[in-house]
Amino acid sequence: MEEPIFEGTLSWDGQPPDIPFDYDHYNRATTLDFAGGARIQASSPGVFKGDDTRANPETLMLGSLMQCHFLTFMAVAAKSGAPVAEYSDRAEGRLAIKDGKMRYVEVTLHPRVRFADPAHAEKLATLHAKAHANCFMSNSVNFTVKVEPDLG
Repeated sequence: MEEPIFEGTLSWDGQPPDIPFDYDHYNRATTLDFAGGARIQASSPGVFKGDDTRANPETLMLGSLMQCHFLTFMAVAAKSGAPVAEYSDRAEGRLAIKDGKMRYVEVTLHPRVRFADPAHAEKLATLHAKAHANCFMSNSVNFTVKVEPDLG
């Protein structure tokens, strides 16, 4: 298989002329466009003087990790003959100063799965472990990603 290449662009929304361009006031709003047509309105999070109604790098990182685990889990479940009826996840990420820089130091995923056939529930922990081990995104970051599935 040829190595996939992914592309995107970022466009800044610009600075309103009546607002000073300084750290406290510059516009942080951008638009992210990706091949295929996906578009995301982004900013920084409110805690960093941005707009919490838009996606931000911190939430996009969480979304990337959740989506990757989901897609990898679904592939593993399908290949294992364990049809999934429901899937949801909740993630939390912790930023901290490490090596003198603010960074993610840990993300925890809390996936919840219901199989079409409850007999497959005994495979749940094994399927999550296999999905986590093969998730492209969790294998690409330099911080701990934990998966704590609801096994009940």
